[in-house]
Amino acid sequence: MEEASKRALVIGGGIAGIQASLDLADMGIHVDLIEKKPCIGGKMAQLDKTFPTNDCSICILAPKLSECYRNLNITLYSYSEVQKVEGIVGNFSVEILKHARYVKEDLCINCGLCVEKCPMRVEDEFDRQLRKRRAIYMYYLQGVPAIMTIDKKNCLWFTKEACRICEKNCEKEAIDFNQKDELIKINNIGSIIVATGYNLIEDIDNDILKNYGYQKYRNVVTALEFERMLSASGPQEGHIKRISDGEEPKKIAYLQCIGSRTDRGAKYCSSICCMYTTKEAMIAHEHDNELESYIFYIDMRAGGKGFQSFLRRGEAEYDIKYIKSKIAEISIDKNESPIIVYEDLDTSEIKKLKVDIVVLATCIIPPEGIVKLAEVIGFELDDYNFIKTPPFSPVKTSRDGIFTCGCVHEPMDIPRSVAEGSSAAARAAEIIRGG
Repeated sequence: MEEASKRALVIGGGIAGIQASLDLADMGIHVDLIEKKPCIGGKMAQLDKTFPTNDCSICILAPKLSECYRNLNITLYSYSEVQKVEGIVGNFSVEILKHARYVKEDLCINCGLCVEKCPMRVEDEFDRQLRKRRAIYMYYLQGVPAIMTIDKKNCLWFTKEACRICEKNCEKEAIDFNQKDELIKINNIGSIIVATGYNLIEDIDNDILKNYGYQKYRNVVTALEFERMLSASGPQEGHIKRISDGEEPKKIAYLQCIGSRTDRGAKYCSSICCMYTTKEAMIAHEHDNELESYIFYIDMRAGGKGFQSFLRRGEAEYDIKYIKSKIAEISIDKNESPIIVYEDLDTSEIKKLKVDIVVLATCIIPPEGIVKLAEVIGFELDDYNFIKTPPFSPVKTSRDGIFTCGCVHEPMDIPRSVAEGSSAAARAAEIIRGG
């Protein structure tokens, strides 16, 4: 191959995409990092802690976010999407649609004066609709880039041609209501890494969850919602409280395989639920050491290094009770406390358990827009719409020069996502540097 390009494109700014970008940049390869959300960080930014070490999630992630933003070899396109990919391996050209923030990125200093004065209140996507944000907002507190974004769908100026209070209160004159979406073309891309992460089944389909009382009973929440409830930066500021009455729970039940391994949902295992459920029960116990935790499961699957020890530690040190079971029904009492009716598979008895909160470990599904992206770039998807990879080549796709990493090709934990990010970067560098 003749002299190859010195650029790489990484699509997706979660932990896998960030790691791939940093590794490539450290090799002296220029990276264009594309992220659909206003800030990079992905799902990891929404977590309180990570298993199996139970380290603070944002403490691990924040230095990587900062390095991505400051690294001279990385150009970050946030709030952007890939529209077109042309060319061949070693020489791709890419069109990117950069959505208008209606805030000038070079002037905004994230002072927050605009947010304080905004009269609108809308559901916060990052906090999983557990609290409200303003129509002008930071995607999350530690987000990178630290730049405000105006939510056009909920801003009074765009809906009623009224207000503009944020503009009047911005001392840096960074608000620009005339800003337009921008189409950017990047040439000489040697290789592309797709790391667009995952969605959860509740993002597209709540029917299965409704069987467990989700959105019907206020004290039934999903696992990611519970992560935000645990987080110090979340809607409850790190104090676990029932949504119905604000009382601290004394009993929490965690239900596994919600939407996974079923005929009505996905037929595959979501891989990480057994582990993060035990992690959440451990953290909840650290908030209140008298808290009782019950994990209802079909099978326990803990295939990573030290994972079985982690589960045993949860049972021995945190008094977590694991119940092999099938859930028949969930109802509530007059205080909105969930009542779980289940079959204990060890004894074949039908039992009931009343708890204060139910947490649903919901199915991991392919990310929104992956089918369109596959058509644009030209790689194959598997039967479940994850990116198809060949046996023994977990970061290779069906198209030469296109690699993948993280949950976009199958559910996996953070350590494996990071490892795959580095692996994909190495494979991309082979092409860019000539092998």
